[in-house]
Amino acid sequence: MIAGWKTNGDVIMIEQMPIFGGYCGGVEETAICDVATMLASYALLDCDLHLDGPIHIRWGTTTTRETLKIAAHAAAAIDLNTDLLLGNQYYTLAGPCTEMCLLETAAQAITDTASGRELLSGAASSKGVVKDWTTGMEARMMGEAAIATAGMDIAEVNSVLNRLISQYEKDFAHPPVGKRFQDCYDVVSVTPTKEYQKVYDKALVTLNKCGLSI
Repeated sequence: MIAGWKTNGDVIMIEQMPIFGGYCGGVEETAICDVATMLASYALLDCDLHLDGPIHIRWGTTTTRETLKIAAHAAAAIDLNTDLLLGNQYYTLAGPCTEMCLLETAAQAITDTASGRELLSGAASSKGVVKDWTTGMEARMMGEAAIATAGMDIAEVNSVLNRLISQYEKDFAHPPVGKRFQDCYDVVSVTPTKEYQKVYDKALVTLNKCGLSI
């Protein structure tokens, strides 16, 4: 298949999502697996860009403290030693139109930007398994958080992340469900409702309190 795609001039993206707490093991072992599969995607499958996204075996998300560590160390290792293009999957636990969803998204965008990833892929809220549970507001948060993070010192980034993750990880067992796209957006104009805008503004206040100038 890949030979055919190459002949056709297609852009090829290879994706893999190592599971923290699964066969890979802990944070360090999963990071090694993540780096290995990134390299294999280019060396064996000749991709143009690679998309990963370490997943927590219990919560099924990419935004936990452990999976963000894995994603950061793996990306930094690749970024420091290669010129390969990297992206990341965004699976939040909370649903759209909730502050927790936006804070989870921001935490990963901050992590990815500081560790040298080139591409932010867009968020799949509610673990990416619920129909109509993704909106443009999560993508907006990704972009704004990334821009605010660019150029920050790593120690400062870690300080922000420690405060930020503490804001939402306590709610993992009972995350807010949120709302469907058509219930928190005007589907004709494709704009967020006033309710979602208020939630977004509240999330910005929280991010600033955590130390991110956004």
